This record gives sequence, C-alpha cells and structure tokens, in this order.
Amino acid sequence: MNRTILDLHILQTVPPSNLNRDDTGAPKTANYGGVRRARVSSQAWKRATRMAFNTLLPPEDLGVRTKRVAEVLAERIRRHDDSIDEQNAWTLAAETIQAATGSKIEVPKRKADTAKKEGKAAPAPESSYLMFLSNRQLDGLAELALEGRADIKAFFKDKDNKKRAKEIADTRHSVDIALFGRMVADGADINVDAAAQVAHAISVHAVENEFDYYTAVDDRNPDSETGAGMIGTIEFNAATLYRYAALDVDLLRKNLGEGLREDEPLTEPLRRAVEAFIRGFVESMPTGKINTFGNHTLPDVVIAKIRTSRPVSFASAFEEPVTATNAGGYLKQACERLATYIPEIEHAYGVKDDTDTWLVCVGPNTKALTSLPGAQVTLSELVTAVGSAVAQRMADR
Repeated sequence: MNRTILDLHILQTVPPSNLNRDDTGAPKTANYGGVRRARVSSQAWKRATRMAFNTLLPPEDLGVRTKRVAEVLAERIRRHDDSIDEQNAWTLAAETIQAATGSKIEVPKRKADTAKKEGKAAPAPESSYLMFLSNRQLDGLAELALEGRADIKAFFKDKDNKKRAKEIADTRHSVDIALFGRMVADGADINVDAAAQVAHAISVHAVENEFDYYTAVDDRNPDSETGAGMIGTIEFNAATLYRYAALDVDLLRKNLGEGLREDEPLTEPLRRAVEAFIRGFVESMPTGKINTFGNHTLPDVVIAKIRTSRPVSFASAFEEPVTATNAGGYLKQACERLATYIPEIEHAYGVKDDTDTWLVCVGPNTKALTSLPGAQVTLSELVTAVGSAVAQRMADR
C-alpha cells in the first residue's frame, strides 16, 4: 500500500537576529559543505510551531507538557469537586498519574527541604521529567481519580482500574502529541512515535557571526556623570535559511484515531491537524532575542509535496554554498538552485509522477521556481488544498 508523506520546503530570509542560542549565548551554527552556516535547531522550531497551535486549534485538541503535571490534574479534579482541598487533590492526582504512566510523582527533595526550612507546607509533587498529556486525557484521568477518591491507593491496586488509567493516557491524543510524539521513560507502552520530523534549519550560504556592542543610559544620571549605565555585547547573524519538515500522514492518522463526533467526517481530526501543522510551521518564528532584533519575517518560498514513497529533503541543493549576486542577496540564486535540483532528483529516483506539488512564491527573486510543475497558490489556498487532498486519500482507503 502506498504511503502518504507530506514534505514542506521553505526558504526564509531573516535579518540580524539570534533565533536560537548555544550555551555561550551565540547563535547556533553548523559546518555543512565545508563552510560555517547559520543554524536553528529543530527543537526551537518545533516549539514555535507548537505554540502557534494555541491560536490555530481549540484547547481540547492540544496537550500540556510539564513536570507540574500533578498540579495541572489537581486543578481539573477540584473543578469537578471544589470540596476537595488542594493537598488532597495533589495526592489524588499523583496516584492517578503514577498508575497511568508508571512514573513516580513526588515532591522534589530540594523543594521539600526548602519548604521545611521555611516552615511552609510541602509543595505540589512533580514528575522527574516533562510529562506530555492531552487535555482530553487529563479530563479523563480527573474523572477516574474522583471515582477512587475514598481510597485512591486501594483503588489503583485493582488491576482493572490501573488498566483504565493506562488506556485513558494512551487514547484521544492531542494534535501536538500525535505530531511530535511522547516519551514516557517509566511507561514505554504508552509512548507515542512522532509523525512529524523537523530538520535543523541551515543557511544556504556561509555565515560569520557578528557582535553588537551596546550601551544603556541611566535615566537618572546627573550631568556630571556621562558614562553608560551598562555596556555589553550580543552576537547575531543574518541568513537566508532552508527549512524542511516531513509528515507521515499515515502515522498521524493512527496517533489521532478517527473522528470523535458523529457530526463530522472520520477524517476531520486528520485534516485539521495537517492544516494546523502546515500553517504553524510556515508562519511561526522562534522567539530568541525577538525583542532585541524584531526579526518578524515570513517565508519567501513554501513548497508542499505529497509523496507516496518516502520523504525527500532538498538540503543537498545547498551543499555548495550559495554566493551573493553582484547586486547582493542570496534568495535568487537559492531559488535557481532548487529549480534545477528538484526535477533532477525526482527524475533520477522516479518519484516525479506520484507527487502532488503546491508552491507559494513571493517576489521577482523566486521567479525561477515558477517553472516547476505544481499549483502556484497563496498560503491559505495551499493549506486548504493539502488538507483536502490528505483527507481524500485517507477516505479512499
């Protein structure tokens, strides 16, 4: 059976910025093709995409990733029954999460010692690592915890109740869990394989980081004190980035399950998730030093391809770094590289005929890409077309 794979290819020019810092505060870089490139980690752009979902999807389609999972669940428990005090709600939540995930939920020793030293009540228990649960899963676990409120430890000694907790944690996954996966170190049986793969964004050209030397003036300085209130440096670069993501639509459908409501098609959760992923990934921007640089650009090029075999990145088109044109700029040559490379790689591996393509191209520097087969569209048209195409493919199976 043919697979359904969505590839997203983006060219985006970002002015002076520091989107994603390393441990020294410098913009991340990578050596590729023998030269240093600007780099934005996949993790940075995945988080930016996930944060964009807050405006693209309703809360019930999303999840919460936190160590403070007992507090989150306790809030839901008390929302159902406000007669339960906070401490008891924490206990109910901790036992329920432990039953569902196998993870130990307890007060961190450091926080417990600090509270004891200061004569305060013990804080809420936490997981030892980030726990990712959907809002629907949290609601289900809250209802289960309330069933066992009389004696929660005894309640989960019953194998059927423990099994119910695991089933709640492993069904009705949110869009962000279905896309980006979930690892539960103590409960591998409820892990979720990520349907989306996001590459590290790299510049299509060589980059050298620069330094901004800045000063700040004390507003209350008297005239006799003319020095700066503080001085410092910020490292930055500017780049035209190649960004790439691949989405295994079949795995996404498996992770999401089918429609949850009788009044919507079975493929509706999948279509909604695919459309949110495209728009979220394309339009999002990591927030590193965003207040300092205000680097709010949108992509110059977006290419979406639905394939039936395997994902294909076009990063190799830029293994030899692009050089600036006589007039300056990298985008025009980058587009020319892609316009040559895409048909060559697809022809060489016989993947041209079974691939549907949509392109968003902005400005005269992207003109070379208009020669590629595929629909020239706006982003909104692309999102709708790909969502419909994916839903139709799944409905036909």
